[in-house]
Amino acid sequence: MRELLRAYFSRRTLVSIYNLFFTLSRKLLTSFPLSLLMPKSNDDDVAESEAVPLLDLVKPSLPISCPIKALQDLKSRSYFDSFHFQFNRSTVPLRRDSDCLPNRPRVLVCHDMKGGYVDDKWVQGCENEAGFAIWHWYLMDIFVYFSHSLVTIPPPCWTNTAHRHGVKVLGTFITEWDEGKATCKEMLATKESAQMYAERLAELATALGFDGWLINIENDIDEEQIPNMKEFVSHLKKVLHLSTPGALVIWYDSVTVRGNLQWQDQLTELNKPFFDLCDGIFMNYTWKESYPNLSAEVAGDRKFDVYMGIDVFGRGSFGCGQWTVNAALDLLKRNNVSAAIFAPGWVYETAQPPNFHTAQNKWWSLVEKSWGIVQTYPQVLPFYSDFNQGFGYHVSLEGRQLSEAPWYNISCQSLQPLLEFNEDNKDIIQVTVDAREASFNGGGNIVFRGKLKGDAYFTTRLFKPHLQLSSSPITISYSVKSDETSNLGILLSFSSPSLETKSILVAPEDPIRRFDDMSLQCLTTSVQTVSEWTVHEASLVMDGHTLTEISAFCYRPENSTKSAEFVALLGHISVKDHVQNQQNPEILLPASSWVIEAHNVELVPGNSSSNILRVKLEWRQKDLEESAFTRYNVYAENVKSTDLRPRKVLEKPKSETVLLGIAHVPAYYVAELVVESDVKAVRFMVQACAEDASLGKLDEALNLLVELEGLSVNHD
Repeated sequence: MRELLRAYFSRRTLVSIYNLFFTLSRKLLTSFPLSLLMPKSNDDDVAESEAVPLLDLVKPSLPISCPIKALQDLKSRSYFDSFHFQFNRSTVPLRRDSDCLPNRPRVLVCHDMKGGYVDDKWVQGCENEAGFAIWHWYLMDIFVYFSHSLVTIPPPCWTNTAHRHGVKVLGTFITEWDEGKATCKEMLATKESAQMYAERLAELATALGFDGWLINIENDIDEEQIPNMKEFVSHLKKVLHLSTPGALVIWYDSVTVRGNLQWQDQLTELNKPFFDLCDGIFMNYTWKESYPNLSAEVAGDRKFDVYMGIDVFGRGSFGCGQWTVNAALDLLKRNNVSAAIFAPGWVYETAQPPNFHTAQNKWWSLVEKSWGIVQTYPQVLPFYSDFNQGFGYHVSLEGRQLSEAPWYNISCQSLQPLLEFNEDNKDIIQVTVDAREASFNGGGNIVFRGKLKGDAYFTTRLFKPHLQLSSSPITISYSVKSDETSNLGILLSFSSPSLETKSILVAPEDPIRRFDDMSLQCLTTSVQTVSEWTVHEASLVMDGHTLTEISAFCYRPENSTKSAEFVALLGHISVKDHVQNQQNPEILLPASSWVIEAHNVELVPGNSSSNILRVKLEWRQKDLEESAFTRYNVYAENVKSTDLRPRKVLEKPKSETVLLGIAHVPAYYVAELVVESDVKAVRFMVQACAEDASLGKLDEALNLLVELEGLSVNHD
């Protein structure tokens, strides 16, 4: 029922239905049990995502992200006492050039997928490789995580990957219905209380590492409290800007300056006072064709801070959203205002054919064609990507498969390629990210598959960088898995200080006789790995030039007569300067420079011959308050010998070492580690991973031995 309402009714209609239902239900409440008045959902996923976690958030448990549902919990700061707090911090800083929003029309994307907090609530990841993800970050400036709870805190996976791509992330503060009116009445009782709650929200954003708030007041407010609502908004902006430069407070077009819940759909004198106090306004999505231009005129030199809403489900939205979303985007672009795309999870929730991955790429291609690319990256070195989209069917390390288990963890998403979607021309190479194929690192890759005859070649863009280079040599490396008839090179495009363009083809063999009219040649040194991946590497000096595009270059070897399908897998690509190409010294820090501790150690019964170990691991570098790393591989190794002395290098077969997961904060909770009755101890190893994917040797990694003998088994 809820999904049918969502698909066919506008927000105003829902408000009217709700008010009628609420009036009738209050009259019937004395005659019927409350359970009969509550709607039932046939969607198990929706029901699960909206359920309040049935656990004590102070006690150790598998880390989750969850909202704050009560004003009292916001006031008391109880969130900071939660066991889950430290796991919910984003550790990836916003890209340095992204502090200030660009002076142009922008794209805001508001996430509203099945009510929020679905697979993404599991901070350390889960096993649903079919979970929802977004990888088109180059088409947006701001990402809002939305739900219908009072305080919606973005799960750190979204903040980590958005920041990596230069996109700001906002949480949502929302009040709705009669409950929301009561909340506002309490929050705005005095100027001091309005300021206090603003400070609580600012504190949350700063402590957890995201970039601000969308304020959505969808209920009437007593008109005499409007001055305190203005104080709440202005104080929130002031405190946030002081604690987090570049932070944003965006107001949703809902309640007016007179206190009425009356969506304007454009910038008017009834909502402009709130717009004047914050960093932007998100307009309700039922606007008419003339409203963007009228709003731009009212906003004046702040017209780019007006974000006109577009509902992807199409509920009353101009252009009807869905596969015609570009109609609204084109109009907004012509009127020189910004866009706010609401609920792009429509593609996933409605199972658009032929599959989510293809439909997602097709839908976002409409956004690109209408609006263009708004993010260029990389902009600093080192640059590394293994094309990981945050989910997969295996985990690999330098071509060796560490795990065959499916997984989902958006925090693991690396910088995403800007692949062009093309479903019409079947006579060219098809380029896709396919997590089922073999991977060099993580679980991602790019597959190039199709027809390529004779001397023909095929190029396609991968990245749109803006990298200004110095006199220091740069090193380009990439990994390929293919047969001897399918070659893959990397084409680099540069502009000089005088704006002349130049292309250099980095490739393992010399195709220059065929392509000398197109580019210079840079041959690679190539190393074959045991896993049939070949790593190619080349160095060059481009002093004063700017790297503007990185493309893939598919070609056949010279004199090749094979007409079979061209197939090549690209496993990773990296660009470093000469200094960064030396092994990262931080990775080589000895284990003695770290401190690692085990907390909340618990042994509980498993089956007849095993127990389950639960333990929280925490580590830090002795001389640093904050870790220099944003990613750690966590392993476990069973110790069955009674000799528990420190392990020697190669003392144990590597097959006994199991990858438990990936941590993005210097802590990891081991929730369900099965240990057989003959296991005397478990050795945990933590392997720091640098920004350029450099790893220390596992045998020299930080490690901790947790002895099981002497631990009592908790039967509670």
